[in-house]
Amino acid sequence: MRAKPLLRAHLVLAAALALPATGAEAAPRAKAPKASAGVTVDYSVNLAGIPIGNAQLSGTFDGPRYRMDVSAVLTGLVGAVTGGQGSARSSGTLVTAPMPNTFAIATRTSNSGIAVRMALSGGNVTQSEVTPPLLDTGDRVPVTAASKRGVIDPASALAMPVRAKAEPTDPENCNRTLPVFDGATRFNVVLSYGETRAVQKPGYSGPVLVCNARYVAIAGHRADRPGVKFMEENRDMSVWLAPVEGTRVLVPMRIAVRTTLGTNIIEATRWTRTGAPTGTAAGGEAQPAPATVAEASLPER
Repeated sequence: MRAKPLLRAHLVLAAALALPATGAEAAPRAKAPKASAGVTVDYSVNLAGIPIGNAQLSGTFDGPRYRMDVSAVLTGLVGAVTGGQGSARSSGTLVTAPMPNTFAIATRTSNSGIAVRMALSGGNVTQSEVTPPLLDTGDRVPVTAASKRGVIDPASALAMPVRAKAEPTDPENCNRTLPVFDGATRFNVVLSYGETRAVQKPGYSGPVLVCNARYVAIAGHRADRPGVKFMEENRDMSVWLAPVEGTRVLVPMRIAVRTTLGTNIIEATRWTRTGAPTGTAAGGEAQPAPATVAEASLPER
């Protein structure tokens, strides 16, 4: 098992499956969330029925501004062998979709690490850095300037504004295409409504939207790789979305993705409304911080 790509996939897929697309044209503002509302969600990560890690999402919504923090740690045998950890952070302004200003992600294993920093404006990437730089294999689909316009970053993608005038669990909140750029690859996640379910978790009891998902590679990928073809043909992907109390925002309750190694399920184990500090569990016990995310703002060039 290649742990670094698997860990990166946990963070990126978790983010990418949750957010509406941003368009090039200006859009009317959605109703702003109440000041300082937020949520912290703790997740278990399972692959083929085997627990392999934990993850956490912390979102803060202060007027039109938001900040999203996501972290993941591989545990058990996989964690002991790889030391896999990762974290991501994004902040910006909520309109009909998040409009991020900064994004950073860092992953680390026992013998390597990678970090990405991006600055964005109006849905367009203005600066980005990948450390260490990706190897030029000669077979990647080029990432052009057009690939970096009208995009959302993976961490911002975890905050999904409810469509104007719709209720939080209106099926229309599923039907959309998400244009994601993670600093290295550009892809779409096409969502469609599946069903509405009632769930009960510690801290949350109520309806969730079940959205089906499809992956469409756009740029930065290696088109002839079996893994890319597998994901594009994959129809066994879904995300469950639940509303954050006091806001007009939905975040993931559960994400399921079939992989070549089995089904990867990221599922909430605890849902905590505003008040649990970032990096702290609902019960108040401090959690170990994964790989530190560098500041995403970049110097002028």
